[in-house]
Amino acid sequence: MTRKCVLATCQLNQWILDYDGNRDRIIEAIKTAKAANATLILTPELCIPGYGLLDHWLENDVYAHSWDIAAGIIAHPDCQDIIIDLGLPVQHRGCNYNARLIALNGQVLAIRPKLDLCNDGNFREMRYFTPWPRGRFEEYALPDVVQALPRKQKRCPIGECAIEALDGSFASETCEELWTPNSPHAHYSLAGVEIVLNSSGSHHELRKLDARINLIKEATAKTGGVYLYSNQRGCDGDRLYYDGCALIMSNGEVLAQGSQFSLKDVEVQTAIVDLDSIWAHRTSRSRGMQANDPSVQKLKRIPVDFRLCHPSITLMTRPTEPRDPRYHLPVEEIALGPACWLWDYLRRSKAAGFLVPLSGGIDSCATATIVYSMCRLVVSEMQAGNEVVFADAKRLYGEGFSANITAKQLCNRIFSTVFMGMQQQSSKETRARAKELAAAIGAHHIDTNIDTMVQSLHTLVADTLGFEPKFKVHGGSQSENLALQNFQSRSRMVLAYALGQLIPHSRGGAGGLLILGSANVDECLRGYLTKYDCSSADINPIGGISKTDLKRFIKWAETAFDLPVLQQFLDATPTAELEPITNDYVQSDEADMGFTYDELSILGRLRKTFKLGTVGLFQLLVAEWSDRMKPRDVYQKVRDFMYYYAVNRHKMTTMTPGLYLESYTPDDNRFDLRPFLYPRFTFEHRKIEGMLKKMEEGEAGVNGA
Repeated sequence: MTRKCVLATCQLNQWILDYDGNRDRIIEAIKTAKAANATLILTPELCIPGYGLLDHWLENDVYAHSWDIAAGIIAHPDCQDIIIDLGLPVQHRGCNYNARLIALNGQVLAIRPKLDLCNDGNFREMRYFTPWPRGRFEEYALPDVVQALPRKQKRCPIGECAIEALDGSFASETCEELWTPNSPHAHYSLAGVEIVLNSSGSHHELRKLDARINLIKEATAKTGGVYLYSNQRGCDGDRLYYDGCALIMSNGEVLAQGSQFSLKDVEVQTAIVDLDSIWAHRTSRSRGMQANDPSVQKLKRIPVDFRLCHPSITLMTRPTEPRDPRYHLPVEEIALGPACWLWDYLRRSKAAGFLVPLSGGIDSCATATIVYSMCRLVVSEMQAGNEVVFADAKRLYGEGFSANITAKQLCNRIFSTVFMGMQQQSSKETRARAKELAAAIGAHHIDTNIDTMVQSLHTLVADTLGFEPKFKVHGGSQSENLALQNFQSRSRMVLAYALGQLIPHSRGGAGGLLILGSANVDECLRGYLTKYDCSSADINPIGGISKTDLKRFIKWAETAFDLPVLQQFLDATPTAELEPITNDYVQSDEADMGFTYDELSILGRLRKTFKLGTVGLFQLLVAEWSDRMKPRDVYQKVRDFMYYYAVNRHKMTTMTPGLYLESYTPDDNRFDLRPFLYPRFTFEHRKIEGMLKKMEEGEAGVNGA
């Protein structure tokens, strides 16, 4: 066995429209791969302009600029003698395509457009691109910037194809194509292709990584072969965090895996692969019969006068040993994913830091703990010698910065927390918890009361309307009670933004702080928040996380981050503290909502992920919850859930951009596209009541017998 080669893949922290920065990161990855004697490198999907351009994909400039960068890369002195698979958009005969550009020594070998576009969930690729028909193969007229290169190349092939080097072959598929039932890699394997390249723009979702890795394992375990997977990593300007995990697999086994969460802008994975080992996985006669199918043999092949096996790789060189895939626990994903997203957002926005209104409850506690996790990652990366992180941290920290700062010191400089209490509503316990948490993580903390703000608004409204609104516990109506709570909530939002603009100046610095929201996915789903209260912020790192998962994260962080104070938050009853505390009444979130957080998670997942409406929810849950409640009680839960979801849906249209992490997030601006003016579901209610009548009549008959 002598066909051993070094293959490389990478994960890059690209930023939309950052052409210079994106180019530099790509070139750094290529140089790193060449230093390891790699002869082929794969880069992420659309890595030249960045993946998440949204409607910028409709602009001609993006296509022209992408070719400018591509020409510069393939002609760069450090990018020769290695096959490069780059991601960029192309225009061809009146259509836009999401494509791969495969190049060697300044020559474009082929352009391979994406066959299957991702057009659900967070993705709208068919809004911008056209899927390339399978099997289509023709010529592409290269732009002037490529024709001007030393090779003076004017045309290249475009379409579905395989590249045949002198000692091996490879073909590309792109992101979504791996997830489709009829994935191209199966076709390529039958056609004898030995290496499949998959460039992706795949975002982080809690508990999703194993599904991705299992798909790639299956792709190579069934018919043998090598599979290279490249992914973007980081926040490229939107609600998504791309989670890297570049992979090299061979015959169903992992040879190399990149980190899922990291502050590194460039990470390259290489492996020494024995192409001859693939043969043993392709000797079944049933495979041979399928391989001779005429449709398989129609795959276009482009010969290239180049060897994948580098002269430095000899008979004595040992191939890379297989290893087990690496997964994070969900609590670790919460600790690391949002923290990395926050760091990217902070350094790229050029803001001075973050501010979070710290209430003493679990949600704002979780947000603050994630910021502390970010500071820990930054300090760790500086200690590891990451020059980019060092430069960003130095700029943010300002005077007194050193390479030896601690996470608490960094947190104190860039993170402010504020407790905005009310003398009658806020308990001593919540105020104390907020103060203790801020001290434990090192945050700059402000403890203040907003009674004067709220009273001024109260007086103005009373004078304007000619009556004194009262809380429910003082004899007021539901409307009065809700309005008075909202006076407080919205006052806190105004003060948070005022402090965010002025705290840096008060501390001798400059710039402004980004305000962080702390509304979790379940409260957004139920609408249990005030429009334009502290849920209105600049960004929200926990907007896609359930209350149940947040509690698990806090319990884990208590030990992992050595923060004993977190146990107090877990022991406390979740409360908004917007109503006066009396001897026999303390406001409780779950009592107010009429649902436990676990119930909301179940209802939300069934509504979105399982795509159930009102009747479908009842039909499933009447059996699932039969051990805990009667059918009519299940109906009431479903009815109440859909009612509150509908009447509060308008709140989602103005929600703070939250990091996407959960499959049932109700984010209206990208993921969960729904109306915000609903009827009362009377038709659905009649259907369920008819089902209940039959169930109750049947039960009465059984009991009577």
